[in-house]
Amino acid sequence: MTDYTIIDVETTGSSNRITEISIFKYNGETIVDEFTSLVNPNTFIPDHITALTGIDMAMVANAPTFEDIAKDVLSITNNTIFVAHNVNFDYNVIQKEFKLLNIEFDRKKLCTVRLSRSLLPGHKSYSLGKLCNDLNIDLVGRHRARGDAEATVILFEKLLKQDQAQETFTNFLNKNSKEATLPPNLPKQQFERLPNKPGIYYFKNKKNEIIYVGKAKDIKKRVLSHFYSKAQKSLDLCRETGGLDFELSGSEFIALLMEDAAIKKHFPKFNVVAKKRVQGIALFSYQDRNGIIHLALNTLKLAPNAILKFYTKLEARKALERICETYNLCPKFCHLQESVSECSHFLISCKGICKNEETVEVYNERVTNAICDEVNKNENRLIETKGRTHDEVGFVQIKNGVYLGYGFIPKDDQVNHEDILDFYLTRQKSNSEIQKIINSYLNKLK
Repeated sequence: MTDYTIIDVETTGSSNRITEISIFKYNGETIVDEFTSLVNPNTFIPDHITALTGIDMAMVANAPTFEDIAKDVLSITNNTIFVAHNVNFDYNVIQKEFKLLNIEFDRKKLCTVRLSRSLLPGHKSYSLGKLCNDLNIDLVGRHRARGDAEATVILFEKLLKQDQAQETFTNFLNKNSKEATLPPNLPKQQFERLPNKPGIYYFKNKKNEIIYVGKAKDIKKRVLSHFYSKAQKSLDLCRETGGLDFELSGSEFIALLMEDAAIKKHFPKFNVVAKKRVQGIALFSYQDRNGIIHLALNTLKLAPNAILKFYTKLEARKALERICETYNLCPKFCHLQESVSECSHFLISCKGICKNEETVEVYNERVTNAICDEVNKNENRLIETKGRTHDEVGFVQIKNGVYLGYGFIPKDDQVNHEDILDFYLTRQKSNSEIQKIINSYLNKLK
């Protein structure tokens, strides 16, 4: 006979420290043991949590800490299957408490939300309160651990009596099954249809509102990582998830562009939009008193007439080294080597301007050519990428230095004029984040 422990916890909210726990040990026929206790979380209980649960600081002041009851929790759950309504929440909260005590907690899990969706289809909502109301289950003490746990026991009994119960339970307990991992309100088929391809993905709530947008080289693998994550943001996201959707991009590059556009269009609540813009870095030029043209790096704020713009120091340094090497410029006058009378760079071969072996006019001509070439490279550009299928090619279009958007062209279509691109182009707005993505990609290509 299989033993189950049907569990509910109340917590402090954002910090998720336990304030009350209730555990019913159930052998498939009857309750054989119970452990219920208030818990001192050793942290503040917010007013909105008190309003929901009725548990305040005074109630838990003399209650045991989780460390005091840890042995009891371990003992009653030993060799049982951990059952809860939205099991990942209760399980992760308890596992976190044990982790703080350096104690390993590992139990098989069953979720009564997901079991109910499978065995009791057709309900508008699978929240504990509404499901109990539909099934005429008395729920006394809503949002208190014992009341919720006791109602979950009755629900669990009903689930065990359903025709396909044994097969469903076995499937859910299978290690290869994702049932215990998926968010409770997410239909399994929506996860199963996700592709192992690059693109962006959408998390939606039960109202079909987009609450998170992400990008990935492998959509299905990345989405699954959210479900395994123990980070508080991921736990909150999964608890609100009721649906998934996706768009293929063919490449990670276009996925980045699509992600930025989708976030700015939908403003999903779980996407953190940067409040502070990244300070860009400029490649600029100036002429010294000897008439030699220098190339140097500085912040965009201090170098407004930028030849090229970058968003990390490493990216800027690598680009400057590449230009210097390509055009045989002097590392000293490109400020790759400071405080030296003559350059001695291990990679770049200078033609001798720093040793007076080359005239200023000849050197400056190469610097001017370098500047012109670098500026013109990005003025009008069609960047080719992988398509979403083998039968198409992806592209990103830049015209007059401005990002126009991305698109996908069938490989057997003849594109012999720029105007044809408009038919395939998904037009997008440019912004500083988009420029950062494109510049980084182009610098890697170079």
